Amino acid sequence: MKKNYEQAALLFRALSDPNRLAIIDMIKTEEKCACKILEELQITQPTLSHHMKILCDSGLVNSRREGKWMHYSINKELFEEVKQLFDF
Repeated sequence: MKKNYEQAALLFRALSDPNRLAIIDMIKTEEKCACKILEELQITQPTLSHHMKILCDSGLVNSRREGKWMHYSINKELFEEVKQLFDF
C-alpha cells in the first residue's frame, strides 16, 4: 500500500466493529468455516453474512465455497501492506 490513505480509511472502517475484529482474530492463523465462526460468536447467520461481506469487500478476508458452507481466511498480503503504514 503506497500510503493510499483513502484505501486505508476503508480498511479501518471495515475493522471498526467488535464482531469483525473477533472474526479477524479467529481466522488470523487458519481458514475457518462460517459454521465455526457462528458457533464461536453466537450471532445469527444473516449477521455473519453482513460482517463477512464488509470484510471481503474490503479485501481483508478471502472466501471460498465448499458445499453449502463458506470458508474464510485472512488476506495476508493486504495485512502486510496495512502494517507498512505504521513503519517508522
